[in-house]
Amino acid sequence: MIIVLIGYMASGKTSIGKKLAEKLNYSFLDLDDFIEDKENLSVSKIFKTKGEIYFRKQEALYLKALLNSEKNTILSVGGGTPCYSGNMDIILAAKNVKCIYLKASLPTLANKLLLKKAKRPLIAHIETIEEMTEFIGKHLFERSQYYNQAEIKVSIDKKTKDDVVEDIILSLF
Repeated sequence: MIIVLIGYMASGKTSIGKKLAEKLNYSFLDLDDFIEDKENLSVSKIFKTKGEIYFRKQEALYLKALLNSEKNTILSVGGGTPCYSGNMDIILAAKNVKCIYLKASLPTLANKLLLKKAKRPLIAHIETIEEMTEFIGKHLFERSQYYNQAEIKVSIDKKTKDDVVEDIILSLF
């Protein structure tokens, strides 16, 4: 089985994905890391040198290839991945794939991202919690129609990573 984790930036797709993979004895893959490895460029460099359209085409290509794997895998995808190139339809139509939306409230995301904004070029310029909340709120409004198509939704609010992993396992088996 392939378990695809979707959700907004800072929802824990990578960190929870790694813990879940360890607990289930699955492989773990981060789609952005996979793309960087295949393209020999960081995602931000791909965006700068080749543009977002190129990145989204490659992202869809690599996603399709990974979804055809026979290995038990936890696949963490970028926050925007489900929203482009029909990727959400591809994820949902794939055989032996479960899609899980790691859902977080606006305040949870805003507080987490304000602390981590230096590492995220998309939000590095945001100064206040109000600006962060507005920015995320706009994005979530646009993206929630995709995220909410996931077969399983797990809230991360006020939970440890281990609690979220347990919730996922209980939802799956």
